[in-house]
Amino acid sequence: INPEFGNLEDFKNLVDTAHDNGIYVIVDWVPNHTGWDHPWITAHPDWYTQNEKGEIIDPINPDTGESWGWTDVADLNYDNMEMRKAMIYDLKYWLTEANIDGYRMDVAHKVPQDFFEEVTKELKQIKPVFMLAEAEQPALLEKAFDMQYAWEGHHLLNELAKGEKNADDFQAYIKKQDTVLQDDDINMNFVTNHDENSWAGTLKERMPDNKELFTALTYTMPGMPLVYSGQEYDLDHRLLFFEKDSIPKTKGDYFTLLQRLGELKNTNSALNGGKDAATYNAIDAGSNVIAFSRTKGDDEVIFIANISDESIKTNVPQKGSYLDYIANQPTELKGDAIELAPNAYKIYVKQ
Repeated sequence: INPEFGNLEDFKNLVDTAHDNGIYVIVDWVPNHTGWDHPWITAHPDWYTQNEKGEIIDPINPDTGESWGWTDVADLNYDNMEMRKAMIYDLKYWLTEANIDGYRMDVAHKVPQDFFEEVTKELKQIKPVFMLAEAEQPALLEKAFDMQYAWEGHHLLNELAKGEKNADDFQAYIKKQDTVLQDDDINMNFVTNHDENSWAGTLKERMPDNKELFTALTYTMPGMPLVYSGQEYDLDHRLLFFEKDSIPKTKGDYFTLLQRLGELKNTNSALNGGKDAATYNAIDAGSNVIAFSRTKGDDEVIFIANISDESIKTNVPQKGSYLDYIANQPTELKGDAIELAPNAYKIYVKQ
């Protein structure tokens, strides 16, 4: 435990408090490499990848045979079984000692799949765990992970926000995911994360006119939404990647939006994912309107959004009593057209 943040007892108290409030705690783990000041560097140099001179090296791109440029870290050697055993021992420690609920595995696509399958098998003998892969490889979801980063979907959202792709592309993406993922697989949808904020730009840079629309989409489309540190405070700052940086904690309209979207996601079964997933029904509303309904049992949620810079009239085929969720107003849908301003969206919840 970094003493700047406390000690082991403080961390245990954090986990216990989170559990008392219905929150699970997963820990970010970096299995592909370590810092050059890690004790293993001197104690077990054979646990690292070495060049022909016997020197420990930083991670190598297998496609080019050259360094990724991550010169601040040393590449671990997964051909070494003793290193694997030590890694698993450490992973089990945080479950047994601090009662955490799983792991987010950094650059999971760079680590052998069989290692993760062994890890998950070992951890589940201790307690149920939730495993998140920072990768987009459906094979990892077969035995090792519960959820993966939806990188393709994220880049599509950026392209949609810039007008480079349209609603047809979005529906094609959803259809593709339905073919490559199994029923209990989960995509993690996001408009920003640690890499994107620092390197690609803030939400205000990448989605200056429609971040609310695409944020709402990540909550209503199939999958699980990610809220990155500072996103809830509408952070308009590229956080320094390798230096200490701060996040101003001022709650505004965007904070309230995330609260409302989170409440809907957590309480309405029409937005279920994973093992108890709801159905997805595309609504053809033209290339400038993303529209779909999600249903499970008696629950139904309709999402409809104008992704163009012009006002649009579009038909909503459903009829009946609904709640205009964002406006918090009861409304009667009659199966006819509604008008949407540029970058406007509606979420209708069946009553």
